[in-house]
Amino acid sequence: MSLYRLFFFSLILFAGLGLGLFSQLAAQPEASSPRIVVIDLEGPIGPAVGDFVKRSLQKAADEQVDAAVLRMNTPGGLDSSMRDIIQAILDSPLPVISYVAPTGARAASAGTYILYASHVAAMAPSTNLGAATPVQISGGGPLGGADDDDKDGEKAASEDAMGRKIVNDAVAYIRGLAELHGRNAEWAEESVREGASLTSSEALEKNVIDIVAEDIDSLLSAVDGRTVKVLGKEHTMHTADAQITHIEADWRTKFLTAITHPNVVYILMLIGVYGIIFELANPGSFVPGIIGTISLLIAFYAFQVLPVSYVGVALILFGMALMVAEAFVPSFGVLGIGGLIAFVFGSILLFDTDISPGFAVSPALIAAFAILSILLLIFVLAMILKARKQKVVSGAEEMIGSMGTVKTSSGTTGYAWIHSELWKVRSPQPLQPGQQVRVTAMDGLTLEVESMGEGTGNREER
Repeated sequence: MSLYRLFFFSLILFAGLGLGLFSQLAAQPEASSPRIVVIDLEGPIGPAVGDFVKRSLQKAADEQVDAAVLRMNTPGGLDSSMRDIIQAILDSPLPVISYVAPTGARAASAGTYILYASHVAAMAPSTNLGAATPVQISGGGPLGGADDDDKDGEKAASEDAMGRKIVNDAVAYIRGLAELHGRNAEWAEESVREGASLTSSEALEKNVIDIVAEDIDSLLSAVDGRTVKVLGKEHTMHTADAQITHIEADWRTKFLTAITHPNVVYILMLIGVYGIIFELANPGSFVPGIIGTISLLIAFYAFQVLPVSYVGVALILFGMALMVAEAFVPSFGVLGIGGLIAFVFGSILLFDTDISPGFAVSPALIAAFAILSILLLIFVLAMILKARKQKVVSGAEEMIGSMGTVKTSSGTTGYAWIHSELWKVRSPQPLQPGQQVRVTAMDGLTLEVESMGEGTGNREER
């Protein structure tokens, strides 16, 4: 029996080893097939896009894919987000191919720097890149190219010096990226200093990019076998017949993209301010205050990562304060119109579009809120004018001139029914029950009255 058992266990052992070997051999062809991930960079480069690209490259590195394709179509964006993306590319343990696509796309401004930083730079036909000149934070236009005739004194010299520093820093940065991958550093400097641009065919001719490809498949075929330098080491790319995986934006990226969109930030800010104003005007409502506070906090988060102009924010808040004040301090429209003008100018200046193309509040949205504010202002003014024309119906002023009937009297004093209430009255002449009187003044809770003669008409006796 022991021999049979030994034979049986040996058979099971060899069967297991054979099955394991067969599984490895079966999986070997699939493992040898290259894997490529495609990451879409669409629209202005902001915090959400930068975060998405960084996390996608990290995910690709963790999954040990063979290469990542960064498909771009961007007008540029924030310098900080651009540098985050470039740093992620430079730190990546796998080759990153930047590909400007589809046809008609562009890699302007920040997109040009990203192209230069990538291990392989490629473009689809009829695409363009360039215009990489940095601009002033004050929105005064391209740096380094100002006319001395338009400047004067020490301020002009200081601005010109600061402009040269920023441009020189940008030139050094892009030249370093060009030299890292053996691309045209002279044209890179020209793109920064003069805002030059190139089409895809011109860029290939000038050694600004490496490949012009119709689509992803032709791009991967073109780079197959190419040797690039990754983290200082030579790396041969194997991309032919690769398995392509597209990395989709997750909820975090979509949420960050939504709340950092200029139009959304603008609306959130207005909801926040109006919500808090309504809560202060109607304490205990709770819902407007809660919604307003949450909206305002989200808007403040977006403000710290966007090229916001705090002059624009101040003008908007000042304008809204003036329009609200119009309802409490009637000025026949002076405060309201001034507030509307400040509100519109603040909305236009809210984001500095010279710093980051694509980050601007929609003119249609500004017009819609301006019209809404005008209608609200007209409504408030109409209500104020209507209230001024109406007769006073409460308070001491309303009692003056009121008619009443004497109920009881004792000489020049007594009690009279006035507005269905029994009031103590006093008169210069003796009073008689049933006599009609008119209120001439009010002394505390005593009414000064004058006689209107005898009679019982319009009595308010009960």
